[in-house]
Amino acid sequence: MGKRILFINQEIAPYVPETELSTYGSDMPNLMQESGFEIRTFMPKWSSINERRGQLHEVIRLSGMNLIIDDTDHPLIIKVASIPQTRIQVYFIDNEDYFQKRSTMTTDENGEDFSDNGERAIFFARGVLETVKKLRWTPDIIHCQGWMASVVPLYVKTAYKDEPQFANSKIVTSLFGSQPSNLGDNFKKCLEFRDADTEKLAKYKDNFDFVELGKLAIDYSDGIIGVGNKLNDTLVDYAKVASKELLLHDNKYDEELKTKYANFYNKIIG
Repeated sequence: MGKRILFINQEIAPYVPETELSTYGSDMPNLMQESGFEIRTFMPKWSSINERRGQLHEVIRLSGMNLIIDDTDHPLIIKVASIPQTRIQVYFIDNEDYFQKRSTMTTDENGEDFSDNGERAIFFARGVLETVKKLRWTPDIIHCQGWMASVVPLYVKTAYKDEPQFANSKIVTSLFGSQPSNLGDNFKKCLEFRDADTEKLAKYKDNFDFVELGKLAIDYSDGIIGVGNKLNDTLVDYAKVASKELLLHDNKYDEELKTKYANFYNKIIG
């Protein structure tokens, strides 16, 4: 049996319009499946996704949990579908307040970041990890793609470190050029969960912007991948100083890149 990779994606085509990030989110799981890895894939259930056209359906046995964020209960809904071309199964994290009531993904009609984007990322991260626990699936690699997945490395290495599914998992984070500027005034406080406490968050600024979020993801990742030519130089340099395994490439997807990724994963797994 091949090694297992859990892809946690902000966007996946064809469920959202094709961009660098959504194409990457769908292409890389497919390429790694072709390379012999066993794959599981998660993304948010953005309100713009047409459930009928995408053939999404709720998984009752995985839904129903409440996640407490900022002292408020938020019901977790899990839906699933398969990408027709590749037959890769995609699990969707959904919630009425964080996803269903928004007509857009991360910005309002004026192009301003939603003030609770940080809370939404926390809900997404914890929702994915709790669902993987229910699936009783143990990933060798957890690959986080997009800022919505940037909280996952912190939680895997702290709050969920003693969970059997994640105790030996290695974390890979992909950096992209596009990130939000506003994660909410209370983001750092909302991050606190189990062993992800104030002591571990002390080094980060209270005003979390995309650079601080990137640093958080890098600090708790075992490997970093930089995609495209619009990367933030500060974060690339930060990863280098932190002596993280680093792979930089353009957004061309071919057999050579598939081999590079497979080798990168295997090197990190050891």
